[in-house]
Amino acid sequence: MKSPEEYIALEDKYGAHNYHPLPVVLAKGEGVFVWDVEGKKYYDFLSSYSAVNQGHCHPKIVAALKLQADTLTLTSRAFHNDVLGQYEEFVTKLFGYDKVLPMNTGVEGGETANKLARKWGYMKKGIEKNKARIIFAKGNFWGRTLAAISSSDDPSSYEGFGPFMPGYDLIPYNDLEALETELKDFNVCAFMVEPIQGEAGVVVPDEGYLAGVRKLCDKYNVLFIADEVQTGIARTGKMLACDYEDARPDLLILGKAISGGVFPVSAVLADDEIMLCIQPGEHGSTFGGNPLACKVAQAALEVVIDENLAENAYRLGKIFRSELRAFDNDMITLVRGRGLLNAIVIKPKDGKEAWDVCLKLRDNGLLAKPTHGDIIRFAPPLVITEEQLMYCIAIIKKTILSF
Repeated sequence: MKSPEEYIALEDKYGAHNYHPLPVVLAKGEGVFVWDVEGKKYYDFLSSYSAVNQGHCHPKIVAALKLQADTLTLTSRAFHNDVLGQYEEFVTKLFGYDKVLPMNTGVEGGETANKLARKWGYMKKGIEKNKARIIFAKGNFWGRTLAAISSSDDPSSYEGFGPFMPGYDLIPYNDLEALETELKDFNVCAFMVEPIQGEAGVVVPDEGYLAGVRKLCDKYNVLFIADEVQTGIARTGKMLACDYEDARPDLLILGKAISGGVFPVSAVLADDEIMLCIQPGEHGSTFGGNPLACKVAQAALEVVIDENLAENAYRLGKIFRSELRAFDNDMITLVRGRGLLNAIVIKPKDGKEAWDVCLKLRDNGLLAKPTHGDIIRFAPPLVITEEQLMYCIAIIKKTILSF
């Protein structure tokens, strides 16, 4: 076995330098815990950016993976298989849509939704060829493909990668007036938004914002695309973050925890009027909808339902925010979130910032990661118990007090 420093040096020498991980080398995961190569145990409070809502290596999901891996892993979509249709029926009935288009990663889901929206705009709304526009909220994050960064206002995402995708425009998040101004343009085919902005630091919009988006999109015949890759699958205390309001999206993007972190799976759901705008040969993926992914995703979703993970996230999230808001320390300037997707804003103290807090949290047995410099996101697996949560809250308080 190598030392942590040796593993990190290997990555540094042979891997692209496109990430800046916390200096910890993990070797095992189970439930809410991960262990490093030296055997030290940690609470995981990032959940692989909410991909392991069901906990690390959930036995039901892993069993589904192993069983299907011994049977059939990939056919491509050149042929039918005996798993895809069953999964498609399950997932469409669960979320209440006519059709699903399966893909592999969250950003592929975003790209798929964008293509569907543009095609619908030309075929159904009657937008002139190559004139379709899609509106995004400032502070959004849905990946790092060229299309995704073309909709970003974060220089670290887009700087040095132009030229950018045409037909993308930004408005302030949580601003219905700005949205309505843009939707008056007939060429707008869609508005794509995160119900809660995750990478931006768990930014929760005002109550009524999502319902307002739904009403405005109906008024101007524009598609409402909800990016629920991070907020979906029970993370915020309901199966979807949009479920908090009367805000059913026209296009729903799912990823991350739809497979419990066991296999890359994403999905775009829509009704026939939208989904059937895409015809054979116009979109797809070699691995999209493969038998292995379908079995894993169905098992992962069944775990969420059977173990009441949305209810657990809702109840424990209220406790988490209440405890930290009552914690009187000037280094924490804001606590926000919904369900078990939460964040604190850190005020630097004696030259110590959010990164330093995360290093100290690691030393104290809890893993989290800063975003946008001064924000720490806390998103443990949804299988966490109240006793475990209270222990972790004590770790966070102890860590902050050490500064």
